Parts: sequence; C-alpha cells; structure tokens
Amino acid sequence: MYVLKRMPTTPGQILREEYLKPLRLTQKHLADHLGCDVKVINRLVNGKSALTARMAVKLAAAFKTTPEFWMTAQEAVDLWRAQHEVKRLPRPLLATA
Repeated sequence: MYVLKRMPTTPGQILREEYLKPLRLTQKHLADHLGCDVKVINRLVNGKSALTARMAVKLAAAFKTTPEFWMTAQEAVDLWRAQHEVKRLPRPLLATA
C-alpha cells in the first residue's frame, strides 16, 4: 500500500490560498455571504474542523466550482490521516491469485 509522506492540501488551505487571498475576501465576508458563523470558516481555514458536505455545496455555489472538488480534497486528507493513525492492519481475508 502506497502512503503519501506529506499531508494533502486541506480544503481550508485551498480556500485561503486560492480564493480568500486572491479575491481579498475576509473570513467574515465569506461567512456572511454563505450565511454561517465566522467561526465555522475560521475553523475550516485553520484546519481545526473538517469540511462538511453542506459547506462543500455552499462553497461550490459561491466560487463556481463543484461540491465534489471540495469533498475530494477533504477525502484525501481524511484518508492520509487514517493511514497514519492506524498502527496495525488486518491481514487479507482472501488469498490472491
């Protein structure tokens, strides 16, 4: 099994570097636009919470992307974390041909 050494870019990092900074948007402005608390955006940007499907839909609408774009980034981070947290994997149940 191949495991990436470096953690993939989080949705929060993408949001900050590819959208907020270039568009000169504050977290507060985005939160107001999306109809959520600024704390939600801040936790996402700072890697304190994972992206939800609901937020992926809102970000996709706001930035003309797709929810899948955002969720794929989150999935990559989740899988990387799991691969680094699981210490012992079970042996395969089925023999390979």
